[in-house]
Amino acid sequence: MKGLDSIANKILSDHFKERFDQLIINLSIVGFLIHVFLVFLHWLHVLPVELLKGSLLTNPIATLYTPFTFILVFEVYLLIYYLPSSFTTFVSKQYEIISLIVVRRIFKDVSNATLSLDWFAYDYNIQLLADFVGLIALFLIIQQFNRQAKSSPKIGFSERIVPFLRFKRRVSVLLFAAFVGLTIFSFVKWLLETYWYLTEQISEVTDVNWIFYHEFFILLILIDVLVLIVSFKHIKDYNQLIRNTGFILSTVLIRMSFSAEGLINIIIIVFGVLFGLIMQAIYNRGSVVFQEEEEI
Repeated sequence: MKGLDSIANKILSDHFKERFDQLIINLSIVGFLIHVFLVFLHWLHVLPVELLKGSLLTNPIATLYTPFTFILVFEVYLLIYYLPSSFTTFVSKQYEIISLIVVRRIFKDVSNATLSLDWFAYDYNIQLLADFVGLIALFLIIQQFNRQAKSSPKIGFSERIVPFLRFKRRVSVLLFAAFVGLTIFSFVKWLLETYWYLTEQISEVTDVNWIFYHEFFILLILIDVLVLIVSFKHIKDYNQLIRNTGFILSTVLIRMSFSAEGLINIIIIVFGVLFGLIMQAIYNRGSVVFQEEEEI
């Protein structure tokens, strides 16, 4: 266990976070330039036709998809970074990640939008419009959630929660290892699927929007449940336990959205984040009422 504590001190340090931030920025720039170059090759008709069907290589606007992918990677790291210090911030980062996934999807889909007078005659355009509206809703809900989290009653430090904090730091190390492993696995799997598609061994490739995150949110649900169960030993406040359980249900709803298509997808995402906001707001209100009753 001392080994995990030592690794946690490194990957959860401010120095590591700053270095990782700089790495992601550099990779974003390089990835963006490579994507632009591939689009240029498409204009020159150099790339295989099979690779271009419904791909991200047919429109310059789609090049924004790549840097946002790297930004998402850093957001995942921040999620791991904040897990030991604040479960609420950990949940907030999950919401920010799903909102950025929607943003990235918009950059991909807007390049394929059909520009015509009968805009609403195309399901693709309706989905794009729904994503725009959903993104606005997510932005507003997440802002309000963060405000509610900041105004949440602070729990004083106690020696009895030190083992729980140490446990969360160790979980963060394991989650970071899973993050790195899943990233490599997802990238290799995508490359293989692309090769199999080009050689006509398979008829379609996994939607690039859900690569990595489809499995990662399952992992987050398991981590959420594990942290909640262990917290039972250290946190006896009913309101906090119910709120944290609500956060897990919120994550489950977000994970369900990966299996939904069309308008249902964005509706489930927005409702999942809204559910978390409602749970946090009720928790804040209940805690204030409880404190007032104690004072009386």
